[in-house]
Amino acid sequence: MTDLRLGVLGYGLRGSLARTAHRPGAGSRVTALAEHDATARAEAAAAFPDALIASDHRKVVADPDVDAIVVLTPDHTHAALAREALREGKPVFVEKPLEIGIEACDEILRTAYETGTRLYVGHNMRHMPVVRLMRDIIERGEIGEVKTVWVRHFVGYGGDWYFKDWHAERRCTTGLLLQKAAHDIDVLHWLANGYTRQVQALGDLMVYGDNTHRRAPGEPKTDDWYTEDGHWPPHTQRGLNAVIDVEDVSLVNMRLDNGVLAAYQQCHFTPDYWRNYTVIGDAGRLENFGDGPGAEVKVWNSRRSGYRGDADATYPVPDVQDDGGHAGADPLLIDEFVRFAREGGATDTSPVAARMAVAAGVRATQSLRDGGTPREVPGLDPALIAYFEGGQVR
Repeated sequence: MTDLRLGVLGYGLRGSLARTAHRPGAGSRVTALAEHDATARAEAAAAFPDALIASDHRKVVADPDVDAIVVLTPDHTHAALAREALREGKPVFVEKPLEIGIEACDEILRTAYETGTRLYVGHNMRHMPVVRLMRDIIERGEIGEVKTVWVRHFVGYGGDWYFKDWHAERRCTTGLLLQKAAHDIDVLHWLANGYTRQVQALGDLMVYGDNTHRRAPGEPKTDDWYTEDGHWPPHTQRGLNAVIDVEDVSLVNMRLDNGVLAAYQQCHFTPDYWRNYTVIGDAGRLENFGDGPGAEVKVWNSRRSGYRGDADATYPVPDVQDDGGHAGADPLLIDEFVRFAREGGATDTSPVAARMAVAAGVRATQSLRDGGTPREVPGLDPALIAYFEGGQVR
C-alpha cells in the first residue's frame, strides 16, 4: 500500500504532529505544507525536504499530490480552512478544539455532511493510556454506574505555553476554558457516557494579568520562551503576549444529559503539570495518580472506611517505550486518521463529541464572564448526529 500523502496547514506548536505523521514507507508522509511565518516555513523545509513548502494554504489544499489535509493552525481559523478542504473532497484532520464557537463547529460538521467528505478531529487524549485504562475499569463495572466525575487540571507550564502567544487572546480562543478544557471535557463526556447540558462557572485572570513584561505587538518570542526548570515562580515570567484577556484559573460545574454531575478545575500557575480524574459510581470510585509513565489508577469498591491508601485494586498505567508524544497517544491518533481517511469506519474520536466539548466550553466561558450565571448548552442537529454516529455514510 502506498503512503497517504498529507498536506499540512500550520507548523506551530503542534508541528510535532506533522512530524509524527511523516513516516515514508510506513503509511503516511507529508508532501506539502503551508505556513505564513517565514521562520516556521524554514523549519518545515528542513523537516520535510521533499515536500512543497508554501505560504499560501490554497496551494496545499488544491495540490493534486495531496490525498488528505491536516489542519494544525490556530483555533479560530479551523472552520474556514477545514470547510475549504472538505469542499475539495479530501479527508480532513482538524486539531482539537474543533473551533472556538458553537456555530463555527456546526458549519464544519454541516460542510462534511453536505459534501460527504470524511472529517476527523484530533482529540488525542482518547488514545492516552491513562484514559483508556480508566474507561476499561468503568466498562468492566468495577465502580458501578457512573454518577459524578471531578477533574482537576494543574497546568504547570501555563505561563510559557498559553500566555506568550495567540492563546492569550479571546479573539483566537474564546478562552482557555474552551481551548484547554475542551480536551478534558471530551474525556469526561467519554467516561460518563453523556454530554453536558447545563454549566455554571467562575474564573479570573489572577496572576498573568498583572505582569507588565510584555512583548511589543509583532515581536517574536524570545529563544528561552519555554524552559522545563525555569520561569518560576510565575511572576518571574518575561516576554508575555502583548494582549492577555483570558482567565488563568477557572472552575466549572456541569450537569450531563444522562443526569451525571461533573466538575472541572483548571489553573495555569501551579508548580506541577498533570491531570487528576476522580470518577464515582454507585458501587465505588477510581482516581488516577499521575497521567504518564509510572502513574497508577486506584479503585476503592469493597467497603466503607476512613482514608486509606491501600486501594482495593491498583492498576499501573501502561508504559510506552517510544511514546511519540502524549504518552503514545499521538502515533495512535495518526494511525486511526490514516486508516479512516483510506477506509472510513468507526473511530474512537468523534466529531459530534468534539462539537459538544466546545459547546460546553463556550457556554461555561460565557457563564464565568457573567458572574456565574447558569447556561444551557445547545444540542446538535439530529441529522448531523445520525450521520456522524453512523460512520459518515450517506
